[in-house]
Amino acid sequence: MAVVEATRENIEALVEDNDIVIFDFWAPWCGPCRTFAPIFEAASEKFPDIIFSKVNTEQEREIAAHFSIRSIPTIMVFRDAMLVFAQPGVIPENAIGELIDKVKELDMEEVRKTKGKA
Repeated sequence: MAVVEATRENIEALVEDNDIVIFDFWAPWCGPCRTFAPIFEAASEKFPDIIFSKVNTEQEREIAAHFSIRSIPTIMVFRDAMLVFAQPGVIPENAIGELIDKVKELDMEEVRKTKGKA
């Protein structure tokens, strides 16, 4: 599946209307972001059941501020509209699959209890 560009207009629907969404917060001037881009794109092809979305922090400053992005790239993963993972820095290609497996294995009832939303 192709990577979806997140904007102020569509980010809420991306999170709420999909089981798992992985965001890559990036900027065009960021070298590590450019290095990570093909890894992120390849993962989107390998896992077509997951939404992969990029947030250009230069164009979408409001989104970056909302999520308190201080370092790029930053990866955030939402499952069932809940943030379950956030980490600045490049994630190696082999680690993306492991991350996705762990996110899929989460007991979301337990996650909701832990976050006080049950």
